[in-house]
Amino acid sequence: MACAPKHQEEQYLDLIREILKNGTIESTRNGITKSIFGNMMRFDLTDQKIPILTSKKLAWKTCLKELLWFISGSTDNSILQKQNVKIWNGNASREFLDENNLKHLQENDLGPIYGHQWRHFNAPYKDCKTDYTSQGVDQIQNIINILNDPSKRTSRRIIMSAWNPCQLNEMALPPCHVLVQFNVSNGNELSGALYQRSGDVGLGVPFNIASYSFLIHILAKHCNLIAKEFIYHLGNCHIYDDHLDALEKQIVGKQLYDFPTVDIEKQDSIEDYRMEHFTLNNYKHNEVIKMQMRK
Repeated sequence: MACAPKHQEEQYLDLIREILKNGTIESTRNGITKSIFGNMMRFDLTDQKIPILTSKKLAWKTCLKELLWFISGSTDNSILQKQNVKIWNGNASREFLDENNLKHLQENDLGPIYGHQWRHFNAPYKDCKTDYTSQGVDQIQNIINILNDPSKRTSRRIIMSAWNPCQLNEMALPPCHVLVQFNVSNGNELSGALYQRSGDVGLGVPFNIASYSFLIHILAKHCNLIAKEFIYHLGNCHIYDDHLDALEKQIVGKQLYDFPTVDIEKQDSIEDYRMEHFTLNNYKHNEVIKMQMRK
């Protein structure tokens, strides 16, 4: 009798187990961690599936709001705060900005982070209120243009980078998820592969899995393609010392459920997507597991 296929979420739980068993204790910029270097996971996105973890409840709406904020090109944390999204508050405070030699930035101005690099790569940065239209390189629009062209979508150069050495010192936080490559197979199947230099396995990694899977689904819908797969490459994979107990509980005795599916209403422009254009179907999950986010 054939064994049942392994639930794809087990890849994430196995990463936790590997770090707990074989990770090294490191003193880092923002705390003590248990860490390994190098990991890879693959998640099936066909039939509109989206890998939102079920071993705990994931705040998927917060994750999606942040992604849409990135896509908009914004670096203004106050826009997230108005949507009750608090994940950037620690890095946008007056105290944090001053400590990181960013005294020239107003509170809630995060500098040229993801949104700026995605939509205006390397455009000289003034502040989060400036209109950067037609400045820098609009990486997302370039990707859309390629994906919409059947003669170009087999390119092996469909890459978006958030890592810009010229502007790292201007950012409140250098990007953790630094580069994503898109690939089209069989004429219309869109996959994405992310390289992330640093992964907070307790809090950040579950968000990144969901966020980039959402991004692939959005681009597939927008460009009349079919979402196929998300491949996730991690460099430094770490668990903060005060997350260890919570994650030890997460890997024991949890029933895993089928991943939910997502329906997206196609919009005319990539900037037009809003929360009301997304419907998540059949998200079953275990309880919330609380952990403290690090700056």
